[in-house]
Amino acid sequence: MKIKGMKILVTGGAGFIGSNLVDELVIDNHIVILDNFSSGKKKNVAHYAGKDNVEIIEGDVRDKNLLFSITKGVDVIYHLAVQCLRVSINDPEINHEVNATGTLNLCMAALKNSVKRFVYVSSSEVYGTAVNVPMDETHPCEPTTIYGASKLAGEKYALAYHRTYGMQSMVVIPFNTYGPREHFEGAYGEVIPKFVLRALNDQPPVIFGDGLQTRDFTYVADTVKGIIKASGCDEMIGQTVNIARGEEVSIKELAEKIYKKLGKPHIKQVFEKERPGDVKRHFAGVKKAERLFGFRAEIGIDKGLDMFISWFISQGYNTANLMKEDIVFNWETPK
Repeated sequence: MKIKGMKILVTGGAGFIGSNLVDELVIDNHIVILDNFSSGKKKNVAHYAGKDNVEIIEGDVRDKNLLFSITKGVDVIYHLAVQCLRVSINDPEINHEVNATGTLNLCMAALKNSVKRFVYVSSSEVYGTAVNVPMDETHPCEPTTIYGASKLAGEKYALAYHRTYGMQSMVVIPFNTYGPREHFEGAYGEVIPKFVLRALNDQPPVIFGDGLQTRDFTYVADTVKGIIKASGCDEMIGQTVNIARGEEVSIKELAEKIYKKLGKPHIKQVFEKERPGDVKRHFAGVKKAERLFGFRAEIGIDKGLDMFISWFISQGYNTANLMKEDIVFNWETPK
């Protein structure tokens, strides 16, 4: 199915990945963005204000009546609305309500209104820590956090709707996406922008645990490209696929790369206690995406970091003021 000339709903469309996805989909489609702006930002979609082919709706996936209303006439749903991992540590209930029950609500609405395709955007956190690598789609799912468990529940609902009702649903699993619009403010900033901000302020990188934990960092442009290619692939109906670079990098090495690129390699790293539920190793298997729809992430970590740093600096942020807002946050209690 070609994703062109369609009415598309993007939940979480003002978020980091969601807004980047909208930027690509809007070229050939009519877009409905649903976001409650709890973590998504209005400025991420402000450039669409007044555009005839973009609707921006402030609302919540827990609102079943709203979902039934806005899915009428929709051809494709990309479901990215989420409560994040950090929230799940202290508020597991809202994490479940949004990530699991919210997905079930959206599946019900999609089925009732005969939505043609349902794309559930999951998280590599569903796998937990790697027991074998690379982690392909047959890897055991043993999430270590409520967030990971709730995202896994959402996966199962989406695929069950295919198996029970014939809905054209699929699951895509991005690994550790980074790039423009990624969160960096306050307690909820992600690791790459926080390292960049601290380096620009001559402050040491704060690493939780020993820094040997690894992630498979994937630049957002690649993640978006993979999601769209997967959604148009008929063979993906009822299937799950990883969207990732397939390149393992430790957090310690990541900090070294960023500080070297910013001319601050002499600043020593600071280590804090390990985060609760933190996975030890992520390294994605990426062959299925290449086999089914010819996708392979093109941007390696060094090029991606250069691109992100360039973008970050180009924004003209007052980095000194942002640094004052920075919080060393171990997911439990900000300090």
